[in-house]
Amino acid sequence: MKGKALSTQARFGAANERGTSLIMVMIILTIISILGIAAIKISMMSERGARNDRDQQIAWEAAEAALLDAEQDIFGPATSSRRSTFTPVTDAQAFVDGCGTSGNKRGLCAPVTSGRPVWLTANFDFSDSSSGAPSTAYGTFTGHTFAAGSIGIQPVQLPRYVIEPLRDPADRDLGNPSPSFVYRVTAMGFGPRKDIQAVVQMIYRN
Repeated sequence: MKGKALSTQARFGAANERGTSLIMVMIILTIISILGIAAIKISMMSERGARNDRDQQIAWEAAEAALLDAEQDIFGPATSSRRSTFTPVTDAQAFVDGCGTSGNKRGLCAPVTSGRPVWLTANFDFSDSSSGAPSTAYGTFTGHTFAAGSIGIQPVQLPRYVIEPLRDPADRDLGNPSPSFVYRVTAMGFGPRKDIQAVVQMIYRN
């Protein structure tokens, strides 16, 4: 009888050990699963961050391209349709309050004497690409081309810019009837989505 009692205790002891081992294995598997899920989430966040950086860089490069296009617009060849607006003297009448929306006045904005420039107001939309848009699309007056559209990883639409004439600070003759001007160019580029935007600005002396 004593031998049988010991054998029964041994069997119960072995069963308890197997039960404890199973619990430990389940705990370890749960921890590994949690760590795996966390690693996947971190990887997805890193990928999303890299994608956002890429898209923002695309927008910046598009905006920089618009500045170069605006420079050609101002300095452009003698055959340019609105070269006479900028040279030999600035045609101040070509710059419109609230920015021109058609013809050779498109995207030409009269400077404000107080308050914010028009392109900083809430109702100004750089992304407007309609026929009555108050900004100039890349290539409008230069004939340059720019890859844009919804296909592939590229700007969703052409970058755009506005030009304002500012009295040249080097011109000290306040009574000069034909003062010289410099031009403030503000450009916006877009990423693969319309809500990804970058704004750059330059002062250009012709």
